[in-house]
Amino acid sequence: MNPSNTSILLIRHGETTWNRSGRVQGWRDSPLSELGVAQAQALGDRFAGERIDRLISSDLGRAQDTAAPIARGLGIAIELDPEIRERNYGIFEGRTYVEIERDHPEAYAFLARRDPEYVIPEGESGAGFGRRVLRALERIATAHQGNRIAVVTHGGVLGVLFRHATRVSTVSPDSRRDYSLANASINHVRFGAGRWVIERWGDVTHLAQDAADDPVD
Repeated sequence: MNPSNTSILLIRHGETTWNRSGRVQGWRDSPLSELGVAQAQALGDRFAGERIDRLISSDLGRAQDTAAPIARGLGIAIELDPEIRERNYGIFEGRTYVEIERDHPEAYAFLARRDPEYVIPEGESGAGFGRRVLRALERIATAHQGNRIAVVTHGGVLGVLFRHATRVSTVSPDSRRDYSLANASINHVRFGAGRWVIERWGDVTHLAQDAADDPVD
């Protein structure tokens, strides 16, 4: 690897009970499901003995719980970074999309238009979320130049980076996607000279069974 580049393993957290039931999580948490716990342990087994210079995690519980087996296997500490949290979905959090449409029809209609500037009540816009995520990931990559680091985060965060790196016109997570956001997936990216490069996306070879690929995080 070019010593001026940073190699980052972007990891989505394991499946949660709200992933399984189709509820929007955002900044709220639900525990890892039984499958999610197994996925997190599989990640720990995968990385045990590998060279990982730093382990950084979103400060939300589902990300920390996924990072914990990795930290144990590597014998390193977890560094928490709140800037790589999932999007703040405000009043939508804890609800299914059917419930959101029923209870907040006007707000749901705005969301359904996929306007990146729409600010969810008590939450944030897709565009604002995208700016936050890209700023945080570039800060992390620049601070750890030449290192190989693991970052445990969320599906929305992965989507923002994928769209940016592949030059999709918008970084809004409200736009339709054609790429994987599998739970407990490893997504290999590299940052250097101000540019993100995707080396391998949606790696789930460490999992014993299919990972959940759910757009709701």
